Amino acid sequence: MDFIWFILIGLAAGWLAGQLVKGGGFGVVGDIIVGVIGALLGGFLFSTFGVSTGGGLLGSLLVATIGAVVLLFALRLIKSA
Repeated sequence: MDFIWFILIGLAAGWLAGQLVKGGGFGVVGDIIVGVIGALLGGFLFSTFGVSTGGGLLGSLLVATIGAVVLLFALRLIKSA
């Protein structure tokens, strides 16, 4: 059941990041991939800086979305270089 929540949060985070960082969308599968990788990246960044969101669904979504936004910015920088 945790895996399903992880995918759903990844989908929502990928979609939110796509809305925040304007540009071409990646579709449903791309949003899931961006969101899941963003969740991993966001978790790493938040733990590195010692920041806690308090957990729960909203905290997980916040961390995943921030990680996905960072990932999209990095991808756009690499693509434009």
